[in-house]
Amino acid sequence: MKRLAFILALTLLLASCAGARKAASAPAAEPAEEPVEAQAEASEEDKYAPLDSLLARYYLALEQEDIPTKIQEVDFLISSSRDSLTRQHVALAIYDHYVDSRVMGEEEVAIHVYDRWFASGEVPMRGEFDRMAADIFAEFNRHTLLGAEAPVLTLYDPEGRKVSLPSTGRTSILYFYDTSCSKCKIEAGLLPGALRHIDFDLDFYAVYSGSNAESWAAFRDSFLLDNPHIRLIHLWDPELESDYLRMYGVMSTPRIYVTEPGGVIIGRRLEADSLVEVLKYAGAIQAVYQKNNQNQ
Repeated sequence: MKRLAFILALTLLLASCAGARKAASAPAAEPAEEPVEAQAEASEEDKYAPLDSLLARYYLALEQEDIPTKIQEVDFLISSSRDSLTRQHVALAIYDHYVDSRVMGEEEVAIHVYDRWFASGEVPMRGEFDRMAADIFAEFNRHTLLGAEAPVLTLYDPEGRKVSLPSTGRTSILYFYDTSCSKCKIEAGLLPGALRHIDFDLDFYAVYSGSNAESWAAFRDSFLLDNPHIRLIHLWDPELESDYLRMYGVMSTPRIYVTEPGGVIIGRRLEADSLVEVLKYAGAIQAVYQKNNQNQ
């Protein structure tokens, strides 16, 4: 790991030096057959191709490390760049990788890179649109990172009564969906089977993100969880009073989170199959939680 980090840092340094030498010794430009912009883009791609290849290997080497270690490593790599263009390229490449990562929890690395390097102004984004998109991503995800205390929401049940989530003392699943969402329909069909064999008590909060009362009622009638250990609670917030869209990053649906009995997030951005794996961990946590309460 450390050796690979050193190699990558050295590559950054060489790329920076090569870029500086190229700029200093470049001959006067001659008429070009293709647009200057196209030449510049091709030149940049050629310049950073070896670096990008090594970065791809580096992401794989980091996969088994914890989030604090990943953050420390990427900060080291970005700070190792000696010229502004190389630093920008590396920071953007790292941000792009972690913002779209399939590894649960790695979004925290992207948010850190945005806060530390882009939002601070130390490294520029590609443009104002990308900066705005990154700012929205960070704001809509920073509240629900792995290990964070889940934001408490107060929503409404079908009778109009206020209900707060997540539960205290029980594992909670938070399922944000829309009745018009095709992927939500697939997940809703998979979830009952995925949860059929759960053998510990948990609360399943099905949060409708729309405002059509008839569609919501139809979903409630059709979505059933045949497991006595699971308490199904249907909720909505048609007036968006709770700010749940921002607090739980519901920029699209479905969104699935899992919290342990103490209210800490242990699963995020899940699908039915990955939810099953997280619930194995959640069951062990709940068993310890219940045992500790019995001993008090």
